Amino acid sequence: MPGTGEYDYLVTGGAGFIGSHLCELLLARGAGVLVLDDLSTGTLSNLDGCSGNSRFRFVVGSVLDEALTRGLVNQSRKVVHLAAAVGVENIIRQPVETIETNVKGTENVLMAARPGMTPVFIASTSEVYGKSESVPFREDGDIVLGATSRSRWSYACSKAVDEFLALAYWKDKGLPVVIGRLFNTVGPRQSGRYGMVLPRFIEQALAGRPLTVFGDGRQTRCFSLVYEIVDAIASLVDNPEAVGKVINIGSTQEISIRELAEKVRRISGSGSEITLIPYDEAYPDDFEDMRRRVPDVSLLSSLIGKVPEADIDTIIREILGR
Repeated sequence: MPGTGEYDYLVTGGAGFIGSHLCELLLARGAGVLVLDDLSTGTLSNLDGCSGNSRFRFVVGSVLDEALTRGLVNQSRKVVHLAAAVGVENIIRQPVETIETNVKGTENVLMAARPGMTPVFIASTSEVYGKSESVPFREDGDIVLGATSRSRWSYACSKAVDEFLALAYWKDKGLPVVIGRLFNTVGPRQSGRYGMVLPRFIEQALAGRPLTVFGDGRQTRCFSLVYEIVDAIASLVDNPEAVGKVINIGSTQEISIRELAEKVRRISGSGSEITLIPYDEAYPDDFEDMRRRVPDVSLLSSLIGKVPEADIDTIIREILGR
């Protein structure tokens, strides 16, 4: 049974890029929304569209604060746990903070939710598939991670532990949990300062600087518009058939990073050149990358009857405001 708190949803990491869009959606649907965010990567300006709403409350703090987290969960009927370390560059340079935030923070949320059986949505990531070559990635496919000496995989491993922990709470304690593996979510308000490729390209194009493509540019990704992603999250949170499941959430439209740079340059009207930068110049020595990252979204479709469909040209124009 859902909790009986005064707020319909607690959104951890709600001042972040995805979290702020989710808060706007939930408020637009008439829900009461409580946000917990330590503002380490999120910003208050992301929540400008929420402030002033009588059904919205923001609390500055961390999911690492067990007592604070417990108190806010007790005030909420459902929890959407988005708080996590963000961005490849940030993760490589701060591996200890990455592991502590992701694992301990998720543990605190689940422990707080257990007494009242408060439903929890855990945001995971396509990174957990690691170096798997079984494309498209299925939720029941094997995970293939790199060596522990490569800190790049600490994020993937920590999120995999989050999934194991959440599913253990479901199987052993009966806590209703839903796990969503997000694939390259992009859109307005996303920052490029933590290594996110599309906002970085757009910032570079608008400034007339070279668009820096790391590696050979032939690695591919599937980009999803944030509005479609938060709609899917909201639908899954309220779907009892999703409980106890791991679900890919993303687009299946694959594009190379070099082609992405070319599209940004064309659509923005920029005269910037495209520059290839070897990985060993862009990242520390222990960096590894995935060549392809494509989800199988058949489970998502069966649960909510839709999947993210916005094409990359539409996404780029939305970010540019055109």
